[in-house]
Amino acid sequence: MTYNHHSTVAVLGSGKIGLAFVKQILQKTSYRVYATGRRSETLKAAESLGALALRDNNLAVRESGIVVIAVKPFHFPQLLSEVEPESWKGKIVVSLMAGVKLDTLRAAIPGARVFRAMPNLNSYVGFSSTAVAENGYDDTSRTVEEFLKIFGKVYWVPEEYLDIWTGLAGSGPAFIAEIIDAMAMGAVAAGMPRELSYEAVLDVLEGTARLLRSRLYQHPGQLRDDVTTPAGTTIKGLMVLESGGVKAVLMKMVEEASRRSREIGEEINLKILEKIRQR
Repeated sequence: MTYNHHSTVAVLGSGKIGLAFVKQILQKTSYRVYATGRRSETLKAAESLGALALRDNNLAVRESGIVVIAVKPFHFPQLLSEVEPESWKGKIVVSLMAGVKLDTLRAAIPGARVFRAMPNLNSYVGFSSTAVAENGYDDTSRTVEEFLKIFGKVYWVPEEYLDIWTGLAGSGPAFIAEIIDAMAMGAVAAGMPRELSYEAVLDVLEGTARLLRSRLYQHPGQLRDDVTTPAGTTIKGLMVLESGGVKAVLMKMVEEASRRSREIGEEINLKILEKIRQR
């Protein structure tokens, strides 16, 4: 079955982030979506959202105008072996793979206009923070920007920031989830029911983000100072936070996640280039 290429999107790799993309595309646009995957459960999940689910990556690429590569970086060489070079030509390709550089993507997919982006799992509710590596800005770039806005905010950044963005915004939902869980469990330890504690933390998180956005000219520390009163509850909690070195740990957490993204890039880019030389 063949569709108009310009109205069809291929999402290669329907894992968590791939399914988030499929869901938002189908809910918010008139695009038809091919979703590929290796496992039956993955394909069933994509099909339940309304996608045309299949295992044939070459067919999905050939029949689409926009191709989203959402496979794990180490699966990319296998993907390349499954897709005929001719199928990529003339396509807009958006890579969501951590660490895989633009130069590597261009070498691997000649004839396509390639973009490197890093969203996060908040795409599932249309609230991603997606960074796109600067790649010249023209009509195709505008098309990609509008496409990625389906999933949330879009930021054009120098490519050297992408690994840091991966450690901060890409991994960020997992980090925030751990902090939320810890705070809720603290309230449980103090005697509040789990469900109520969890709702309270989510409300506080959402409200604090809105408050900080309304006061962007100020440092977050100003909000902290506004809440902290002499000998009050907040300063006692902050003393515990500081004694545990939590702020330094959180800083190191983002730094280490960013470093790992760079490591993945160093490992996988060499493998991809070797795969290209073997063609």
